[in-house]
Amino acid sequence: MGPEHGGRVEGVLRIATRGSALALRQAGLVADALARSHPGIRTENVVVTTKGDLMADAPIDRIGGQGVFAKEIQRCVLDGGAELAVHSAKDLPPRGVDGLRIAAVPPRADPRDALVGVALSALAPGARIATGSARRRAQLANLRPDLTFVDLRGNVERRVARTDAEDVAAVVVAMAALDRLGLSDRPVHVLSPNTMLPQIGQGALAVECRADDQKTAALLRAIDDPDSHRALDAERALLEALGASCSVPVAGWARLVQGRLRLDGMLATGDGRVVLRTHGEGEEPEALGAAIATRLLEECGGASIEGWDRADAISAR
Repeated sequence: MGPEHGGRVEGVLRIATRGSALALRQAGLVADALARSHPGIRTENVVVTTKGDLMADAPIDRIGGQGVFAKEIQRCVLDGGAELAVHSAKDLPPRGVDGLRIAAVPPRADPRDALVGVALSALAPGARIATGSARRRAQLANLRPDLTFVDLRGNVERRVARTDAEDVAAVVVAMAALDRLGLSDRPVHVLSPNTMLPQIGQGALAVECRADDQKTAALLRAIDDPDSHRALDAERALLEALGASCSVPVAGWARLVQGRLRLDGMLATGDGRVVLRTHGEGEEPEALGAAIATRLLEECGGASIEGWDRADAISAR
């Protein structure tokens, strides 16, 4: 598993990315932002195949959970195959990788989820929903215990096309992915965060470079959005403090509300019978994330949810 492009061209900033249409679009957005901030800069994509790409039909939690779409890309940057990497922030584990840093988080896109096919209120009793996300299943099952679910993985285009199957009423997809790929030719019904709390990092891009690469970090600083970066830091701190695996439904959404950072967090059982939510405000992202995690686990009772590992959470703090 490695980069498919050759050696470096002098003066070109190489961007490590997956090869899906969405990943290439996201790399293009970063390249365009760099070109606007630094006229004359040249970029080149280094396409990397990840474990998640090779095992496209296997559930994420069975092939390594978070990180299966990022590790090989990060290794490419660490090994000098590229100067920077562009990730969907939701694909990154909460702990950073030694030798790398998130140098930029561009302005965040829409963090919400969407039903493609049929609106939630119009779903027939017992309707079948396609999604590979434990977070989405739990929240939908809590709202509509009658719904049934079928696993779904693959690129966004493949998932959206699943609505053509007669046995599926709707699929759940990130609104940011639909917007970035221009997939608006089907009925799209946006889900409010009050209905479906987003995945941590959803809609955000995380741009990594080597920790000691001051030149690239300086270039990336120009495309960093401080508010989006702080929000992502708070969400990642929540996930790290929870120490939850991909099989335990977790959600978090941070944003500025009247100048203060607000973070909503969620922890649930896989069947959706128990969905715990809380929120708080603060100035320091990492402290806010840790505080919301503590509230979910200790005050809301999340530590009793089966599948949550107290030892993992303690070590993650």
